[in-house]
Amino acid sequence: MSLDELQHGPARAADAAEAAGAAESAGAAESAGAAESAEAAEASEAPAKSPRRTGGGWAALRPLLLRMHFYAGLLIAPFLFLAAATGLLYAGSWQAERILYSHELTVDSVGERAVPLGTQVKAAKAAAPEGKVLGVWPAPEADATTRVIMEKPGLGEGKTLTVFVDPYTTEVRGQLTTSGDALPLRAWLSEFHASLQLGEFGRNYSELAASWLWVVALGGLALWIGRRRTRKADLVVPDRKATGRRKTLSWHGTVGLWATVGLVGLSVTGLTWSNYAGENIGQLQDRLGGATPSVAAKLNPGAAAGADGGDEHAGHVMTDGMEMPPPAPVTDIGIDKAVDAARAAGVTESLRVTLPAKGKGYVIKENDKTLPVHLDSVAVDPADGRVMDTLRFADYPLLAQLTRFGIDLHMGLTFGLANQIALAALAVAVMFLIVWGYRMWWMRRPTKEDRRSVGRAQPRGAWRKLPATVLLPLACATAVVGWFVPLLGLSLVAFLVIDLAAGFAARRRGANAAA
Repeated sequence: MSLDELQHGPARAADAAEAAGAAESAGAAESAGAAESAEAAEASEAPAKSPRRTGGGWAALRPLLLRMHFYAGLLIAPFLFLAAATGLLYAGSWQAERILYSHELTVDSVGERAVPLGTQVKAAKAAAPEGKVLGVWPAPEADATTRVIMEKPGLGEGKTLTVFVDPYTTEVRGQLTTSGDALPLRAWLSEFHASLQLGEFGRNYSELAASWLWVVALGGLALWIGRRRTRKADLVVPDRKATGRRKTLSWHGTVGLWATVGLVGLSVTGLTWSNYAGENIGQLQDRLGGATPSVAAKLNPGAAAGADGGDEHAGHVMTDGMEMPPPAPVTDIGIDKAVDAARAAGVTESLRVTLPAKGKGYVIKENDKTLPVHLDSVAVDPADGRVMDTLRFADYPLLAQLTRFGIDLHMGLTFGLANQIALAALAVAVMFLIVWGYRMWWMRRPTKEDRRSVGRAQPRGAWRKLPATVLLPLACATAVVGWFVPLLGLSLVAFLVIDLAAGFAARRRGANAAA
């Protein structure tokens, strides 16, 4: 993401007084000799004085990008900074979780053979008799504990009780309230990153940040690449000889350049979790045939009739005219035989077992999300251990596979520790980019002596200079994106309304002064 040239607006103002004030400010910020050469170079780059301004395309689009980038960086940056700071904390939560909950997650010593899962579940139920067992996650490593997932009265929505059992001795190592696979620390940090612990209303902050992140990143990238420079190396490497504002801009632009791909990826994957844009993304994915499939675990005694198309209610029974699901099986082979059947079907890595619910069989899934991923799943009939359905990750639609990879990259899972370090580096880069952007904005204030003054934006009316062949497609694309990503569209409309009101007020002041 690049907040490139937040402070460039004054240098490109048509007003000669503004340009002079900007030059005076930059001169005060740097040494006298460096300032003169810097401002001379800046003047040579200013679109208002460049021959490229007379053409179309980029020369006409650049002032509009500058103004959009300025306001987006200025007003959305606080939300981006919060998202980056909380994301940095979440990136480190995986390692912190292993340290903080090492007693629950690991065993004291590795035994020769694990006791049956059924015995481990009994030990967990004895430790938490008020809980109802929903699933079991067998120990994925030799020194890890087995997790028994329970539903317990009084827990919040989406919360479960997890009992950690030593698979060799059935010693209960502890009990924790969890959200999915997240233990309390990571669950809290995840919610803090998503909503600042403010509930559904707070989720709007993260969606607003994700909605604008890709816009600011790509806009800054275009501005940085389109900038005139004497050395090509200055595009990708900070200029160490630069001083003052130019030095800050050099670091801002080059770091933003290198971070752009990662930031756009974080923006897109982050939007998949959002309230409004996320719903639109899900609907689009479904229409394109990219919905994530699930293994068929429904018990269906009438499967043969249904296969012939003779009974649309196959697998159901009728009671008093009402359609009811089939009853739960009388016999249950037990979790150990169900897991054996899954392993025989090739589902072997980091297993997660969901116990049979009414009308359904065992669902046994792999959950190894590091490359190469193991995400196959099977459904097992609890009556006889028959594998009713098998779903391979290789058979997922391409869009579903890409969504899975994107989400896991966002969470720091795909490449393990290296993934988490990369996320932390991106978060730090965002925070530095924002600080540099605000610093450049401050350094470009026209009057250094007046500490209340700040840098001004690119003058209004840049869109009127766009040729119709650029303006109309741009307006249509903006409308479509604004509808698809609602918080982006609404905030953009708010910017435009505020900007129009400010312009109207400025014209009235000018008219009154002239009168």
